[in-house]
Amino acid sequence: MNNDEMLQTPYVLEMENISRSFVQGNEIIDVLDQADLSIKQGEMVALVGPSGSGKSTLLQLAGLLERSNGGEVVIDGIATSEGGDNERTMLRRDKIGFVYQSHRLMPDFTAVENLMLPQLIAGHKRRDARERGLSLLKQVGLAHRAEHLPSELSGGEQQRVAIARALVNAPVLLLADEPTGNLDPKTADDVFSLFIHAVKGMQVGALIATHDMELAQKMDRVVTLKDGQVVDFQIGD
Repeated sequence: MNNDEMLQTPYVLEMENISRSFVQGNEIIDVLDQADLSIKQGEMVALVGPSGSGKSTLLQLAGLLERSNGGEVVIDGIATSEGGDNERTMLRRDKIGFVYQSHRLMPDFTAVENLMLPQLIAGHKRRDARERGLSLLKQVGLAHRAEHLPSELSGGEQQRVAIARALVNAPVLLLADEPTGNLDPKTADDVFSLFIHAVKGMQVGALIATHDMELAQKMDRVVTLKDGQVVDFQIGD
């Protein structure tokens, strides 16, 4: 991407006039219709709405895992619509962290090794990657579990590792899809408190899809999808 595509912006994510449709049989389904969404550094935005409303599609587009039918996605001032697959992959690696409902840890690697892998892929030295991994595990309260396999960790511990892994390459944007959906209420609350602490401490912008309105209320802003648009959501609507 050339210098003209670098934009001066206070936002880590800008989605401008985003449209996305799918063909289902003989019917065209419009999921997003010139939708806009911006997220600042250190801002946590909850994305709520029923299943099938387009939340996952919005996250996929924000994470450069899909391409829109129109509009622009800007990550940390970098316009991406005309970028090639390699450029988009590099942006995902360096600028974006992902947390899913299922932890998606590599089962044959220890907790610290799961944190080392993204760093090694990014070209960091093994020693540095291990030190960074151990430091983040300490931050999420799992230094004593560094050498344990995912199968030896509880559900809450696995998700803590997943959060640390998402942050290990120091992204500017964190995307999460129901990150506490598989946890019991007490564990979910504990994990989400850690989530908030990590995001605010590292000043990462975050877009978090959730069905849990109690968690949504703890974030800076709540949005939903209506008629293909991203709109503010008031708790109680």
